[in-house]
Amino acid sequence: MKVLVVGGGGREHAICEAVSRSKRVTKIYCAPGNGGIAELAECVPITPMEFSKLTSFAKEEGIDLTIVGMDDPLVGGIVDAFEAEGLRVFGPRKNAAILEGSKAFSKDLMKKYNIPTAAYETFDDAEKALEYLESAKFPIVLKADGLALGKGVLICQDLDEAKAGVKQIMQDKKFGDAGNHMVIEEFMTGREVSMLSFVDGRTIRLMSSAQDHKRAGDGDTGLNTGGMGNFSPSPFYTDEIDRYCREHIYQKTVDAMAAEGRPFKGVIFFGLMLTEDGPKVLEYNARFGDPEAQVVLPRLKTDIIDICDACIDGTLSDLDLEFEDKAAVCVVLASDGYPLSYEKGKLITGLDTFKGKEDYYCFHAGTKKTPEGIVTNGGRVLGITAKGDTLKQARERAYEATGWVDFENKYMRHDIGKAIEEE
Repeated sequence: MKVLVVGGGGREHAICEAVSRSKRVTKIYCAPGNGGIAELAECVPITPMEFSKLTSFAKEEGIDLTIVGMDDPLVGGIVDAFEAEGLRVFGPRKNAAILEGSKAFSKDLMKKYNIPTAAYETFDDAEKALEYLESAKFPIVLKADGLALGKGVLICQDLDEAKAGVKQIMQDKKFGDAGNHMVIEEFMTGREVSMLSFVDGRTIRLMSSAQDHKRAGDGDTGLNTGGMGNFSPSPFYTDEIDRYCREHIYQKTVDAMAAEGRPFKGVIFFGLMLTEDGPKVLEYNARFGDPEAQVVLPRLKTDIIDICDACIDGTLSDLDLEFEDKAAVCVVLASDGYPLSYEKGKLITGLDTFKGKEDYYCFHAGTKKTPEGIVTNGGRVLGITAKGDTLKQARERAYEATGWVDFENKYMRHDIGKAIEEE
């Protein structure tokens, strides 16, 4: 069968790698893809928001299944566009992708169905938000309602900082239309853990816990990024926490969406905060995380095409989901200056070192194929991932492998997963 993957980052590279292991797949396309994905798939020069071009391509090429990796097209209704043309596609429809597309919607859903989350208020008027802050308890969290590349969240320590945050989000529109509405919520403390899951509208099958490192600098300093590294599974996600989340969060979310007439099919990413009062939902994503996919999908033993089919057809309850009993660590190699300003077009050397090496992966996030070779083409350039029998071994291997590749202005954090060794 022929498969089309929509997107062009490290997450989509990890999806393509998982698809390439399926015995059912004869040809992979990726739109638009990148320099690394080109090793596994034929890259197609169509951007993820060009729905009509993508559906036309899928029909012309006889694509049997399309897998959407990115949030923007899902929230924009790409699944609806494909289904309208009679095409088979994996991901939530627009009315379900709102789970990620609107923080106000997801917070209201959790309140209505008693799913544990932080206390909050929503605003569409900057003056009313500022008025509310006058009597608020600090620190406090401001969130742009819509999609903001994972960066539309501000943690404010005092009233002055919060007022400046409202100005950034709602008045200066730093995050564009995502800031037309805003959520103000209580600041929660604890460890952040992610859980990815497959959903078919009724049944949910959990993948694996993972832990992200969002800040640009060592010791969780610097600006928030799309993610500087990840490890999986999280040792802090215990059996007790798992039991609680299964009862109070995971299935309740799936049932809530169905009850609202928005049955969710695809991947739900649960961002959790492990507080003193128990686990609470920080956020939902309506797709694989990035770089969470890079540490979860390499351990997937079940054929990903079988899983996609089961989600689309509503037969996930008949499928056993199997993962390797291994750990994985991903260290992101970025362009120095990310997430603000950085240079592109730097030649990357050493990529061939990964060929034929079991348990080592080099996922391309921001690269481009040129006549001179693969060059940098983004802030996050590569996701260097390694598996191991333990998290400590996986971490040692991942950091060893970061030395195999080089490019000018290469930058990384040196403490991804360090907490594992300190516990």
